[in-house]
Amino acid sequence: MSQGSAVPQIPAAEVPADAYLLDVREADEWAAGHVPGALHIPLGELNARYTEIERDPALYVICRSGHRSDHAAQALAGAGWQAHNVCDGMIGWHAAGRPMESEAGEPFVA
Repeated sequence: MSQGSAVPQIPAAEVPADAYLLDVREADEWAAGHVPGALHIPLGELNARYTEIERDPALYVICRSGHRSDHAAQALAGAGWQAHNVCDGMIGWHAAGRPMESEAGEPFVA
């Protein structure tokens, strides 16, 4: 978990079931396993694609471990989104037994 973060830090186990989720991992990470219904915008593309992110619902940002998503959540919060960081990322999501799907057909590897 990041110290001094300006956004709420939420463990994966506490993310609401109907949360609006933004996954900022790379394409290969996404293909290996992601949250069903999540929006996928890799962190490096966020500046160019932020207009794809809805502004109304609370936004939960996730990556592998919570580091990249914290940077993204802080930037989005600064631009007006109600952003939260999933502080333990997909590692925590997987450990909590939350729903996941894979495009690669391979088991999820944190």
